[in-house]
Amino acid sequence: MGPSFMFNIAPKHSIALYTRARAVVNLVDINGELYDKVKDGIDDASSFDIPVGSPNFVGHAWGEVGLSYAAVLWQSKQHFLKGGLTAKYLVGGVNSYAKGSNVNAKFNKTNNPLTSTLTTKGEFVLGTSQDYITGDEDVKFDSESKGYGADFGLIYEWRPDYESYDLKNAKAVDNNFRDLNKYKLRFGFSVTDLGSIKYKNVKREVYDLNKTISQANVENADNIEDFLNLYNNPVTTYKDENVNLPAVAHLDIDWNMHKKFYLNLNGNLSLANKSNLNTSSTANIWVLTPRYETRWFTFSLPINYMEYSGMQVGTGLRFGPLFVGSSSLITNVLSKESKAADVYFGFKIPVYQKKFKDTDGDGILDNNDSCPKLAGPIENKGCPWPDTDADTVTDNEDACPTVAGPAENKGCPWGDADKDTVLDNADACPSTAGPVENKGCPWPDTDGDSVLDKDDKCPTEKGLVANAGCPELDADKDGVLDKEDECPAVAGPASNKGCPEVTKEALKELKVQASAVFFVTGKAVLQTADKGQTDGRLDAIKEIIKNYPNAKFSIEGHTDNVGNAIANQKLSEARAKAVMDALVAKGVNPENLTYKGFGAAKPVASNKTAAGRAQNRRTEVIHVGTVYEGKL
Repeated sequence: MGPSFMFNIAPKHSIALYTRARAVVNLVDINGELYDKVKDGIDDASSFDIPVGSPNFVGHAWGEVGLSYAAVLWQSKQHFLKGGLTAKYLVGGVNSYAKGSNVNAKFNKTNNPLTSTLTTKGEFVLGTSQDYITGDEDVKFDSESKGYGADFGLIYEWRPDYESYDLKNAKAVDNNFRDLNKYKLRFGFSVTDLGSIKYKNVKREVYDLNKTISQANVENADNIEDFLNLYNNPVTTYKDENVNLPAVAHLDIDWNMHKKFYLNLNGNLSLANKSNLNTSSTANIWVLTPRYETRWFTFSLPINYMEYSGMQVGTGLRFGPLFVGSSSLITNVLSKESKAADVYFGFKIPVYQKKFKDTDGDGILDNNDSCPKLAGPIENKGCPWPDTDADTVTDNEDACPTVAGPAENKGCPWGDADKDTVLDNADACPSTAGPVENKGCPWPDTDGDSVLDKDDKCPTEKGLVANAGCPELDADKDGVLDKEDECPAVAGPASNKGCPEVTKEALKELKVQASAVFFVTGKAVLQTADKGQTDGRLDAIKEIIKNYPNAKFSIEGHTDNVGNAIANQKLSEARAKAVMDALVAKGVNPENLTYKGFGAAKPVASNKTAAGRAQNRRTEVIHVGTVYEGKL
């Protein structure tokens, strides 16, 4: 890679210019059996008859200058689609190729090299570019071979947290999110190295291998050229040839599993036919790479399967601008069966974009702020709105920008149409004068009883002035006027402020119901396993008590004398409180209730028998007076 540059030309558009020198060497369809036979020299080989097939060799080196353009093509909330295109100008370097067709080699060994023979069949093609040959003994490079190429690709990113990285909402504290990977899942597809180079005046030699030669002649050949010269003169041609680039389709899936941990799947699939004459190609490869990545550090563990070399495991590191790694390091360290080795390293100098800056702290970055030193709203491009009439309503919201007025009237002064000193904005009757207390409206007297509605407690019913505009009522017909009746809906004597007095029958029923309220043994917890019996008793008690709104009832808890007296007293009081709380929860006014625990102090039967103790473990509801006692 030569000098290269990339920079943004707009928020969602960028271009890059790069230079690069490249070389690709391919050697495919080589018969390993033939190699094993002759690797130590043909003189050490035994007789053989091997179908060599069609071995193919290509070597290609070239330079390229590329111009790339990339942009965000589509964006909708969490969905991002990006695309890029590269146009390349290609300069040919060196191109050499060799290919056999239906080659067969048969060696008949005798004890005499002069009589031992190698019989071959098939055809062999050898080609070389001539840009580096000048006709004298010195090798000079002066390429006239040129070409054009292209790459293209698309990337889709799913960004569920896209709102957190929206530049429109960026603040000065968000300087780091340009450096973050913003996606949860990324899919990439690209095709590279589309195009070709046209080499001028390529020399091609076609050899007819249908011949038998002696072992001695083979041994005298020092190189492939000497060996080929043992055959008849080749058919030689010079003509222009197009050499395709090693086109590859790439698939990339990157998953941000959790925070800075990623899992990447990458595949490179050659689009070239590796068996074609003078065709450069790359090996197919699939790589699964877990990695940990931060702004300044990356550790990766690539697990790859490559055509020809099989499974390999490597590692990679990045410290700031320096990166180094190998896709086969771990395999080569731990295994002697590795079929590949590689290493890469590099140094990248990033030029970061300027940090976000908001000098005036108005939430608009300086590069978008027309008044970067004065805070202002985004609607006015970061500049403050003026206030010509100094009424604290800025001109953009002031309907009367040259006359001061309150904000409620859009900066205009309020009027007073009925001259009642209540400004129209506060006047409910702006065309009829009225007092300030009635929002500028005259007070009405709806029922015509000479008591204005503002003073009338019964504004729709005639009443007495002395009774605040209401008639004197006795709804329950008990002789106690409602205004003095504590129970206006229930008849009762005046001596009890119009409320009914608690009857003996009610007290008897309370005693019956309270005696059937049960608790969990040894606890102040109401029994719930009795099919609703206890809850039903509480409902009955509630209905009785609610008939006497001003009566005071005491919930009293009692125990037998078994156990500690202090504990019994506490249990009885807790149980009494539990009953009171349950009644309050059912709607009884807590002012009507009190509670107390007596322990074993008030037995109603002998504690010497089980039956007597059962009677003593009880809850009672006692009428103790009215809610007014102690308050008057």
